[in-house]
Amino acid sequence: MTPRPALRHQPLALGLGAAALVLVLAARLPDGAAPGVFIAALALGVAFVRLDFGFAGGFRALLERGDGREVGANFVVPAVAALVILPVGSLVEGYGRFVAPIGPPLVLGAALFGFGMQIANGCASGVLVAAGQGSRRMWVALPFFCAGGVLGSLVLPMGLALPSLGEADLVVWFGPWGALAAMQALLLTGAALVLRGRWPEVARLRAGALIGALAVALFLASGMPWGITTGLTLWGGKAAQALGVDFAGHAYWDMGWTSAALEGSLLANHSSLADLGLLLGALIAAAAAGQLRFAMPLDWRGAAGAALGGVLMGIGARLSFGCNVGAFTGGAASGSLHGLVWIAAVVPGCWLGIRARPWFGLKRA
Repeated sequence: MTPRPALRHQPLALGLGAAALVLVLAARLPDGAAPGVFIAALALGVAFVRLDFGFAGGFRALLERGDGREVGANFVVPAVAALVILPVGSLVEGYGRFVAPIGPPLVLGAALFGFGMQIANGCASGVLVAAGQGSRRMWVALPFFCAGGVLGSLVLPMGLALPSLGEADLVVWFGPWGALAAMQALLLTGAALVLRGRWPEVARLRAGALIGALAVALFLASGMPWGITTGLTLWGGKAAQALGVDFAGHAYWDMGWTSAALEGSLLANHSSLADLGLLLGALIAAAAAGQLRFAMPLDWRGAAGAALGGVLMGIGARLSFGCNVGAFTGGAASGSLHGLVWIAAVVPGCWLGIRARPWFGLKRA
């Protein structure tokens, strides 16, 4: 049934008006990169909706039906992004990369994230995109994700004190161009392992390439690879601070950039600004296409799964330095092996989460 015009036009006007307001406010910030970051994220939100692109469902297809085409096609995103992020982040002043240590927090955090992703029915980007589309489930998951990020930030320093393998940076080992060749070979190998001879649909490959290209655009505007969960943790930190929580003395929040982010505007942090752009871009695209989801019912089991999944994803993302976007895509595109370890470690969590989905009113496959 075609939605009534008001149910399409009012959210569309709201999305366009909010996006215009944020863009004006971003343009007034001292940071000249802010408008470009917001526009790139807005385009990503539109692309996720129009391309019906996501990460969580691919793991269910792989683990329940042995169909790795969707997960395999997702390897295209970091492969495309790495073509620019890895050399530019290594060689050009003012640009950086995501490189993180490989140790217990990474492995445990990725597994927690995978479990939460399946019972919430979406990953970090999925929560924001589906929330933009009006999903009640994701509007429950979103604040709990932010709260979980704060909890994860408080335990991360203890995790980092555990023994680890340290950073595995291909750029240090092989130089920028050798690292790019090595990472592309590793991504191709990873894709082949999950595909097992089944070629993904061309449309899916094109979608992955476009998301990767837009991730490059955001990187060029921001100076760092695209990350989602840092912004969500900041949202949670700001809310906790408003409720009287004092983060003084906590190692994560005492770092220079985190303490500055807590004191500054939410629009001044690139991850936070990009998260807002992703959500509004999804709202605009969904409203324009008549694909809003606010009419879909949500029972108590679905709400419980969204809440628990959100908390676990928030904790897991902080422990493992990101999600499918920040850890896997950002890490692999940066030439850091922690991105590939993350995608391997998320699988057992997804396997367990898939088996828990019926408890929360969701189908396993």
